[in-house]
Amino acid sequence: QVKLQESGPGLVKPSQTLSLTCTVSGGSITTANYYWSWIRQPPGKELEWMGAMDYRGSTYYSPSLKSRTSISRDTSKNQFTLQLSSVTPEDTAVYYCARSKYGVGPAIEYDYRGQGTQVTVSS
Repeated sequence: QVKLQESGPGLVKPSQTLSLTCTVSGGSITTANYYWSWIRQPPGKELEWMGAMDYRGSTYYSPSLKSRTSISRDTSKNQFTLQLSSVTPEDTAVYYCARSKYGVGPAIEYDYRGQGTQVTVSS
């Protein structure tokens, strides 16, 4: 059973960088053909795919967030990390990490997803 757990600060000030970590257990982030995504859901809105890293370490980003988003990983800890810079109150959302197979993007289906973590952007 694969388990994903998000961690990071629940409150970030405007203009700062949001940093979240996803710790994966029960499966390796380097296992072939799997993709590890960050998605978010602002209050009252639909889920939004932000970006992903594949098993080789290649990254993929939503065009609308690409200029502010960076995804990295620590294979020794089986973790991958999201950094979102220059945050505004519009980045307030529940942030999830998730796994998919064979592809990424807003329409992809995920076989495992973390429980999510609330991040509020406020001064």
